[in-house]
Amino acid sequence: MNHKNIATKIIALETAALEKWNNGNPSGYLELYTPDFTYFDPFLEKRSDGFDKIETLYEEMRGKVLVDKYEMIEPMVQATDEMAVLTYNLLSYTGETVYKWNCTEVYKLVANEWKIIHNHWSFIKPV
Repeated sequence: MNHKNIATKIIALETAALEKWNNGNPSGYLELYTPDFTYFDPFLEKRSDGFDKIETLYEEMRGKVLVDKYEMIEPMVQATDEMAVLTYNLLSYTGETVYKWNCTEVYKLVANEWKIIHNHWSFIKPV
């Protein structure tokens, strides 16, 4: 698979997961995570290790995250044949509030499917 095709696939997977997430359904992401998934979140004090921990966190959030619209800004995929890094900025609009995020995800080809092995979310800070 050429790297342009990998980028297209990764961005499509991410968009589909975001669409579900924005409607209170974390399953799109949970289906992409590997058992050894790791996660940095600005609301957590340290890295979360393992699928079970993220599944517990996300199930507590099920039905609570509702986003009116979003913008995935300048998604970039840097890839090899078996690994890919997706980075982008995300603007999430909920009513009059705009949440501004940085996102980095590391994807790995597992049994011919792209899966997320690491995710890092942080807030966009104004200069």
